[in-house]
Amino acid sequence: MTAGSAPRRIALISVHTSPLAQPGTGDAGGMNVYVWQTATRLARRGVEVEIFTRATSSADAPVVAAAPGVTVRNVVAGPFDGLDKRDLPSQLCAFSANVLRAEAAQEPGYYDLIHSHYWLSGQVGWLARDRWGVPLVHTAHTLAAVKNASLAAGDAAEPMLRVVGEQQVVDEADRLVANTATEVGELVQMYGADPSRIDVVVPGADLDRYSPGDRAASRAALGLDQNDVLVTFVGRIQPLKAPDVLVSAMAPLIAGDSSGRLRVLVVGGPSGSGLAQPSALMDLTRQLGIADRVDFLPPQPPERLVHVYRASDLVAVPSYSESFGLVAIEAQACGVPVIAARVGGLGVAVDDCRTGVLVDGHDIGVWTDRLAELVADPDRRAGMGRAAALHARQFSWEHTTDALLESYDRAIAAFGGDVRRDAGRFGIRRWRNRSRVMV
Repeated sequence: MTAGSAPRRIALISVHTSPLAQPGTGDAGGMNVYVWQTATRLARRGVEVEIFTRATSSADAPVVAAAPGVTVRNVVAGPFDGLDKRDLPSQLCAFSANVLRAEAAQEPGYYDLIHSHYWLSGQVGWLARDRWGVPLVHTAHTLAAVKNASLAAGDAAEPMLRVVGEQQVVDEADRLVANTATEVGELVQMYGADPSRIDVVVPGADLDRYSPGDRAASRAALGLDQNDVLVTFVGRIQPLKAPDVLVSAMAPLIAGDSSGRLRVLVVGGPSGSGLAQPSALMDLTRQLGIADRVDFLPPQPPERLVHVYRASDLVAVPSYSESFGLVAIEAQACGVPVIAARVGGLGVAVDDCRTGVLVDGHDIGVWTDRLAELVADPDRRAGMGRAAALHARQFSWEHTTDALLESYDRAIAAFGGDVRRDAGRFGIRRWRNRSRVMV
């Protein structure tokens, strides 16, 4: 292909979690949504997308036609289950070998570009880039150095293996995609990234699905009381996401609520370090004496998640670290105000004091005060909800896809003039030929 045109076909690498997995379970979360939404929209623009992800079940078909123009390749690398995300570096060799073999079975030049998601995928993409002679675009989604700088109490630090691995990918990728200008600063300051190789591509929401709707109908669909004041948490239940901060901050408000109508709804499942104590959040509600006022729902598919948002009076995102915060945008798109920690991309996702409230730090008393102000003022919440729906309109997956295509174009244009990689291509074809014989 020539510079200035969209790639014909891209290899999208997502090692540790499949875009077909239910967000909120295991390691599946906002990245899954991002990968799926951008892949399907790229396909609608005429770009074929092949997603490589690790098979986690013997029932996974090797190749799945997931959507028009989108193929998911379930790569066998290690046991199907029982592997924590921290164990996956040991399987990168097996994963990479199978990715390279899949390409070697095609005609030379099958892929025009590689887009890797998360550092594990970046390691695979780095090798494939050098073998295939195509540019590598990388999105980190989260950064170890950022997470380690703002750990929740009792949470485990990201290992040095990951920090080093991320540094390697940052150094090697042809272009880096950051969610916000804040993330650009983190890449430059903490990883020494070249700012001229970073593109800001803001994530979005499925605005066709997430939009204001009938609160009463949504509450009826979920079996919730029409008269309750509902503060909701949506996400993986782990220290990083800080659902315990919300529960602890709501406890004194619930204790002082004579109406009996103030409730908390938690939607999600244990993940990451939260798997070590999967019942910890429920145990906390009992210790605080509010177990009868906190409801738990498992992760919800999009068609039911929209009802969760619409049914809520307020959505809380108290994370210790968040590269963007898709939940905040999805909730606001449904016309619901958001109270969020002032970390990472949440400062972009939430327009402070207009579409919600940003809280500095994670002091329980401060969170209680801010929540109390919002819970006591339905008119303020209603005004914020109207503003939130308008604010969210600027965060569409179509805009994200536009920006990704621009980043791809820059990567392809710059790669074509890279003497080091042009020289590498002479060895690439010989490697391919050997692979075809082996396969």
